Amino acid sequence: MSLDPALRSRIESILNANRVVLFMKGQPSMPQCGFSAKAVGALQDLGVEFDHVNVLADAEIREGIKAYGDWPTIPQLYIDGELVGGSDIILQMAGSGELSSVLGLAAPDRTAPSITVTPAAVEMLRGALADSPGASLQLSIDARFQPNFQLAPHDDNAIAAESNGLRVQFDLASARRADGITIDWVDDIRGKGLAIDNPNAPKAVQELAVRDADDQLRAGSLIVVDVRPADERAIDAPFETFDGDNRARLEALPKDTALAFLCHHGGRSAQAAEQFRALGFSKVHNITGGIDAWSNEVDNSVPKY
Repeated sequence: MSLDPALRSRIESILNANRVVLFMKGQPSMPQCGFSAKAVGALQDLGVEFDHVNVLADAEIREGIKAYGDWPTIPQLYIDGELVGGSDIILQMAGSGELSSVLGLAAPDRTAPSITVTPAAVEMLRGALADSPGASLQLSIDARFQPNFQLAPHDDNAIAAESNGLRVQFDLASARRADGITIDWVDDIRGKGLAIDNPNAPKAVQELAVRDADDQLRAGSLIVVDVRPADERAIDAPFETFDGDNRARLEALPKDTALAFLCHHGGRSAQAAEQFRALGFSKVHNITGGIDAWSNEVDNSVPKY
């Protein structure tokens, strides 16, 4: 497609104003497609400062950027005004160290992780490899610490670890997230399949009783975040909110900050808590029963609805 001169000028203004730009679907804190999430994760894992354009919020840019760089898909990464490519190329360059070199960053640590694969898991995984000559096992661990095993072409240059004679390949970010993992094969109440114990994964969201939340809040050891919109909050309370830019400010807090989330009954706050846990926060709680329980057990002046 031909590109309207005014639209071309808009795109070039964005690229001229920012050294590293990712055209993506959604926001870095909440990507709206898997490929955009992978691209964001690769850049964040390298500590790259980048600007982004949410193409879902601008239909002209969404189509125009495809024509501008003659690249048909989103996301797209630009560095110094030049198209680098989409998510696959971003991940490949990040893993090889080429992206760090282009950006003038220190070479990434390619130390292989220490892993343990139990004999039972080795037996099952060798069976999968036997059906795919020339393939290797690859383990990816995303930013949410969700593991994904797949068969991939053998790569002598990949970051690889071995346990009980079984070789496993990793991309750069997954290698760091995998250090110390144990891979087992289970057949019990959990079901039948691979089970991965990863000591690096953030702890699960914990439920917190309202009285305990109140005690910790008063002691200054806990930040309580009321995720309800303003029209649901009938009283002034010593709670943080997501109003304005508060969410971004909270996301920027140290990852060991103790956070507890609260809503009407506990459903929306549980979702918010999971989102912050996925960002790497290690002390995340959901306040059981929400503001309704707070009214019953802490402050009965809080109106119910």
